[in-house]
This record gives sequence, C-alpha cells and structure tokens, in this order.
Amino acid sequence: MASENNKPTHVTRENVLDDLGFSPELATVLKFKAALYQAILKHARKYSQKQLQAIPGEPQPRVSELLNGKIANKSVDKLLYYAGRLGIEAKARFPQTNQHVLRRELAATPR
Repeated sequence: MASENNKPTHVTRENVLDDLGFSPELATVLKFKAALYQAILKHARKYSQKQLQAIPGEPQPRVSELLNGKIANKSVDKLLYYAGRLGIEAKARFPQTNQHVLRRELAATPR
C-alpha cells in the first residue's frame, strides 16, 4: 500500500528541460547537442582512445573529455566536425512542437 512518503513531490510536464526552467530556445539547442553526442558515442565506442586521437586529430585529453560526457564546452560546430570525421552523416528533423512559444512571442509584438 502506498504511503504519503512515496508520492512524488514534483509533477513533470514530460520534458525535463522545461521542468528545469530552460527556455524553449536553449532546450532546442541542448536536445540537438545531446542527440548529436549520442550518435558520436555510438560510433566512437568501436575505436580505442589512441585511434580516436588520430580520427579527429585531437589530443588525448580532448578525446577523454568527449568520451566522458564533458561536452558543455563543445560547440555544436565542433561536435558536427567530430561526427564528420567519424563518418557520421548528420540529418536533422525540425518539427514545430512548441507552437505556444511562437504564439506568446507574436502576442507580445506590437501591431
């Protein structure tokens, strides 16, 4: 039987980035960066760190950062470069899922 202590204290809106207070614009960038990073990791796992140094032409500390998820200081451009060097063809989808953001911006624009 569930007790009061087992009830969630926070109700999510199904998007952790929204729940954490990120703007829709920043959330879009972070989602894209995360998807790109996942693709890079999937292909990078096939190689040793020594081989990965040669593929993108990066020193071992940069390769180690990448493999350990330290991508906060990596731009989308740099991640796309790594993906290209690993032979990954990047394809993006751009569905409009946050139409409420657009409506809010348009409502705030003077006519």
